[in-house]
Amino acid sequence: MKSTIELLGFELEVVIGTYKDDEIVPDKHILDLTLSIEPSLVIIEKDTMDEVFDYDPLIKCINSLAKEVHYETQEMLITLIVKECSKYNAIRGLDLFLRKSPVSRSTGKLGVRVILDEKDLSKLRQRTPSL
Repeated sequence: MKSTIELLGFELEVVIGTYKDDEIVPDKHILDLTLSIEPSLVIIEKDTMDEVFDYDPLIKCINSLAKEVHYETQEMLITLIVKECSKYNAIRGLDLFLRKSPVSRSTGKLGVRVILDEKDLSKLRQRTPSL
């Protein structure tokens, strides 16, 4: 059995990159995040929050990370989001896609994706002392 929680098209209030006057500055940064979670947190016995994965704190943290500082790279923000996700043992894997637009005149999207499975998250949890 497999279950996911999906956050799609989540527009972040974030500043990423340093641009010269003649360069296109993206005005949108969109996050898609799919979390593989323990199926017992989706197929539940009672209709209570104690039975499910509470994603609200994670979304709040992602918003805070986005607003926190000026990032030079999408990769740094992705890394911080992945580290935050790894704090939740119920998350067994993730697929994170962060994209910006426009990248040329008024068109195009450019994104970075990272996909981690349960083994990858386990390794990350072992390397991160605060987990």
